[in-house]
Amino acid sequence: MADSSKQAARLAKQITAFSSAHGGAEGQIAYVGEVGSRIVLVGSDGTWGDLMAPSQQIAQEAAEQAGITVNEQYDGEMAAKTRTGPYEWSRMAGIQLGGGKAAA
Repeated sequence: MADSSKQAARLAKQITAFSSAHGGAEGQIAYVGEVGSRIVLVGSDGTWGDLMAPSQQIAQEAAEQAGITVNEQYDGEMAAKTRTGPYEWSRMAGIQLGGGKAAA
């Protein structure tokens, strides 16, 4: 169990650093299978990022240690706070259209 506490503390430190750099943050934790859980963070300035935790429990513990609000879902309200840039849009369009650039 000491190893999971260390992992949670390491993630909490990263979450806290993200939150400090972006004027606060909130998050959402999603189970992604055997690989663990994804912690999606959205800063007060709209910047987003994510971290992977080896388990749901460790992700939850890290978020609690960092003192951020954890939302049940990445819903419309949380998505509206997220600022995306050209990279994200080209990546999303590329996935949808089968290439790196969207057709006009």
